[in-house]
Amino acid sequence: MSDPSPVFGGETPSRPRGSLRTAVVWEVLKEALEHRAKAAGTDVLDVLDTGGGTGNFAVPVARLGHRVTVVDPSPNALFALERRADEAGVADRVRGVQGDIHGLFDVVERAGFDAVLCHGVLEYVDDPADGVRTVSDALRPAGALSLLAAGLGGAVLARALAGHFTEARQALTDPAGRWGEGDPVPRRFTAEQLTDLVGGAGLRVGAVHGVRVFADLVPGGLVDTQPGALEALLRLETAAAELPAFHAVATQLHVLGEKRT
Repeated sequence: MSDPSPVFGGETPSRPRGSLRTAVVWEVLKEALEHRAKAAGTDVLDVLDTGGGTGNFAVPVARLGHRVTVVDPSPNALFALERRADEAGVADRVRGVQGDIHGLFDVVERAGFDAVLCHGVLEYVDDPADGVRTVSDALRPAGALSLLAAGLGGAVLARALAGHFTEARQALTDPAGRWGEGDPVPRRFTAEQLTDLVGGAGLRVGAVHGVRVFADLVPGGLVDTQPGALEALLRLETAAAELPAFHAVATQLHVLGEKRT
C-alpha cells in the first residue's frame, strides 16, 4: 500500500488529525478503483456510495474522474453533499438520491455499478447479511465492494482503557458487541464476521484492514504538539492495518470484496 496522503473536501495536504480516520481506507479504496478501471478498460467508473452522507468519500472519488451516486436518507446531508461537490468542482459527477439500503433498488439500478461503498451502514441495518447481499446486487460482474464497519475489539479496548471494565466485558460478551444502554453503536463486528458476510453474499473476499488501530487511543495533545507525530502515526496506522494481529483491536474494519463473473 502506498504512503497515505489523502486530501478530502476542504482539508489540505498538511494532513490534519481528521485524516487519521480516513487515510487507510482512502488508500485501499483508491487502489481498488484503479485496479477496477484498468480491468474494465475505462477511465470512468460508476460508483455507488450507500449512506454516503455529505460526501467524505464521494467527492474525492469524483475528483479521480468517476461518476458517483450517493444514497442517503438525510435531506440535510444530501444538501451539504451538493454544496461540497460544487465547491470541489465535481458537481457534474456527483448525484445525491434520498433513500436507504432497504429500498436501494427503488432509487438506483440493480447491477449498475462498478464499485459500491458501504461505509458505516451495516451497524444500523436490521439484517447485515441481507444488507451485504443488497449492495452485492448493485454491482456489475467483477465489481468491487468497499465495506467499512465498527470493530468489536476496538470498542472493548477503548472502554477498558477508560476504566470502564464492566462495560468492556459487556461489549465482549454481547451478541451485538454493545457495551450498554448508552452505547450509540447498535452493532459491531469481528473481521471473521465481516468476511463471512461478504463471502456469504457470493463475493470473493479480498484484503482486510484494521482502521484506527492506534489513532483513537493516542492523546490528541501529543499528536498536535509533537513535531512529526502525525506523520509518524499515519505511517504506523498504515503498517499495522494489513497485519491480522491488529484487526482484533481496530476501531473499524475494512473489507474489500469482488463480485464473481
